[in-house]
Amino acid sequence: MATYDDETRFAAYFEGRYRTVRRTAYLLCGDWHWADDLAQTAFVRVASSWHRVRDPAALDAYTRTCLVRAYLAESRRMWRRRERPYADPPDSPAAGDDAEVVSRRQAFAGVLRQLPPRQRAAVVLRYYQGLDVAAVAAALGCTEGTVKSQTARGLAKLRRLLDVTTPEEVSL
Repeated sequence: MATYDDETRFAAYFEGRYRTVRRTAYLLCGDWHWADDLAQTAFVRVASSWHRVRDPAALDAYTRTCLVRAYLAESRRMWRRRERPYADPPDSPAAGDDAEVVSRRQAFAGVLRQLPPRQRAAVVLRYYQGLDVAAVAAALGCTEGTVKSQTARGLAKLRRLLDVTTPEEVSL
């Protein structure tokens, strides 16, 4: 049974991490509405396991794992593959962003959506979240070798689609 203290701690965690989780979900799926659903699913799973939390430092990793697994499960469903959005909502520009930065960010997000789900997840977790190979493997539920190959293939395809030659030119 959840106590008032547990509910307060979860509410504070949710408040502090929701925007980051939602942004990561958007990079995974490329749709803000789907990103909201994925973030909500991840936080529901975290909330249902909140009473078992022993190490608060591991909460971000657990939330990330819930998010990635929800995304991969949803991407396997047939109805999701048939769904075709007609118009993408614009990415909200951050304060101080100029039109060129926003345009580049939207173009990159469009190219990122062309990667297969596992490659996209590996690239986003490695280079947007800044995780090491072991943490990505834990989040994806696979081996470190799989993470390395999925990341390499994803980056190669991004370079091809963006027509760039160096990894520094590909930025999230």
